[in-house]
Amino acid sequence: MQLKIAAKIDNADMAYWETVIEPMMKRHSNVEFIGEIDEHQKATFLGNAGALLFPIDWPEPFGLVMIEAMACGTPVVAFGCGSVPEVIDNGVSGILVDSVTDAAENVEWALRMDRHKVRATFEKRFTAERMAYDYLDLYRSLPGVRSKVAPVRRSNGQPLDLQLVV
Repeated sequence: MQLKIAAKIDNADMAYWETVIEPMMKRHSNVEFIGEIDEHQKATFLGNAGALLFPIDWPEPFGLVMIEAMACGTPVVAFGCGSVPEVIDNGVSGILVDSVTDAAENVEWALRMDRHKVRATFEKRFTAERMAYDYLDLYRSLPGVRSKVAPVRRSNGQPLDLQLVV
């Protein structure tokens, strides 16, 4: 299976990259280092991926790349550290794993996940519209908020089922 890695290598990590990681990659013809990609390349890169491997082993506070992959319908295989269990619906939008071996053993399963369900999970939990609803609910719950409301419209002029508290 082809493994493509897109990443920025900071100057602080360059020596480690050149002495440890790069030689390991060169020993495997199925591993390709793409380098850093920009926002325009990211959707194509993630959308064409069979899965996103996210082997983060520190208490990641959010992990934007996970929802970027989910927005493309791409399942995520990730260590259950930090926010990962809150972002990934295990078995629906990705798979939570405990080790590199566990990740490798679950990649084939991730490739068979329903990409439409992955995308639907993103839409249900992480869109701007969802965020707006959540903010409105929060604002409405604040003490002293007046009840006068104004209609909210989408950018295409269609009304949303939202009301702004003013």
